[in-house]
Amino acid sequence: MTQQTASDRLRVLVDAGIALSSELSLDALLQQLVETAAQLTGARYAALGVIDQTGSGLERFLTTGIDPETQATIGDLPKGRGILGLLIREATPLRLSNLGEDPRSVGFPPGHPPMRTFLGVPILLRGMAYGNLYLTEKEGGEEFSEDDQEVIQLLAAQAAVAIENTRLYETSTRWLRHLESLNEIGNALAGELELEPLLGLVARRLRGLVQARLVLIALPEPGVDGLRIAAADGEGADAYGLVGTELALGASKTGRVLQRGRSERVDSVLDDPEIDQQAARRMGARSALFVPLIAEARPIGVAIVHDKLGTTATFTDEDLRLAESLAARAAIAVQLSERVSRDTVRRVLEAQELERARLARELHDETGQALTSILLGLKTLDDRIDSEEGRTAAAELRELVVSTLHDVRRLAVELRPAALDDFGLVPAIERLLDTVAEQSGLTVDLQSQVSDQRLPKDAETALYRIAQEALTNVLKHAAAGHVTVILSRSGRGVRLVVQDDGRGFDPGDARDGSVGLVGMQERMALLGGRLTIESTEGAGTMLTAEVPLQ
Repeated sequence: MTQQTASDRLRVLVDAGIALSSELSLDALLQQLVETAAQLTGARYAALGVIDQTGSGLERFLTTGIDPETQATIGDLPKGRGILGLLIREATPLRLSNLGEDPRSVGFPPGHPPMRTFLGVPILLRGMAYGNLYLTEKEGGEEFSEDDQEVIQLLAAQAAVAIENTRLYETSTRWLRHLESLNEIGNALAGELELEPLLGLVARRLRGLVQARLVLIALPEPGVDGLRIAAADGEGADAYGLVGTELALGASKTGRVLQRGRSERVDSVLDDPEIDQQAARRMGARSALFVPLIAEARPIGVAIVHDKLGTTATFTDEDLRLAESLAARAAIAVQLSERVSRDTVRRVLEAQELERARLARELHDETGQALTSILLGLKTLDDRIDSEEGRTAAAELRELVVSTLHDVRRLAVELRPAALDDFGLVPAIERLLDTVAEQSGLTVDLQSQVSDQRLPKDAETALYRIAQEALTNVLKHAAAGHVTVILSRSGRGVRLVVQDDGRGFDPGDARDGSVGLVGMQERMALLGGRLTIESTEGAGTMLTAEVPLQ
């Protein structure tokens, strides 16, 4: 090597050190490193492989000297086998005069340009390998020399420090964005009561932090064994039309993650048997993170993240930790929304029951007494009517007053039966069934396996109202001849079953528009209970309400 060549190399090496130390983008730094290595050694081809977290393969592979057309012909980038794998395992410099003749070589794929001379140097810092530099085809057909190896080792030492600094910078920048996201979400939690905007913010911030193509947040659907996508954020039109999509609880990966209550990372969607492959193809999903939203030690939703942007579509453990951190904030948002909703429903139902009780008292005490007084007055009036026509008119008026009095008393009972407050749930339902049978001609059976011990007031009211609404629906729509009502205790709960032999219906058709069904579901949700409806057209309907008791 001439003195001029040595000076030129030294100048390039110094310039490279300055440039590498000032570069803050890891991808740009690695590409610059590859090109500098080729320049220093006169290699036609150069590459840099970044070792993955397992230490056994390559997560990135950058090249210079190979045009895009040739790269496309070669296909997938190497994974770190053969000579490349040897450098990963042993992390020591390696020079070869003919790469293809070495017995440890695995050969080249079709379309790969011929390569003979080879120099490989590990990028090491404090004994830790970040990657390897690979150089082939030295100009003039010469072999790589010890001087080449020495200068590339110096470059690799500079590069190791620069890579570590760049990674530290990227990590600090990423955590700064994470803190900014948490702060923004925290401020939103303090000032925003609507759940959808909050979840949309979480999805948007999560997608930016983990650099994903698509983020979805799914929540359980009340009264249904399934989930609904409540928020979505994606590149371009990726998220369009996904909000509102329903997912089966037991037949989807999302539902199973909710049931298990633990996060899962899926590097290959195609290889996971729990994932709906048809749905994955529609979304173009290749990899995924599934992170449950945990509140008070119970899963209340799932965040789904698809396809990391960049050279690889798989996510890292750090991505998973970031997703879990933001999922915890999303869980707080859902929990706060549920609390506000429950409090609102509770206040509304309490106000309804108080108003029902007030109206029932007024109807019974004031309107009922007034009608009774009218009856007494009509009886006195009978003695003063001389004509037959007048007595007939008075009798008709008396019958009308009696009928109205019966209607008023029935309405008072429907509004708030005294039996429910005075004697409890079973006597109140017995009275309700007697009234239904008397008015409709239905055959009604009551099977009670509940003891005489009173239930909590909220549970008694909720179950009575559900039985009342269910029987009203039977009378209006079922065309049934027989109804069975079953009350039973099971473990720490109470179960109410209302079953008829009517015409039945499709529960899916009634789910969206039935005000009565929504009211029953709200009462069950308020008590932490469960409402299910099983019906088949032409085969009747069975409604089951289960209320846990503390």
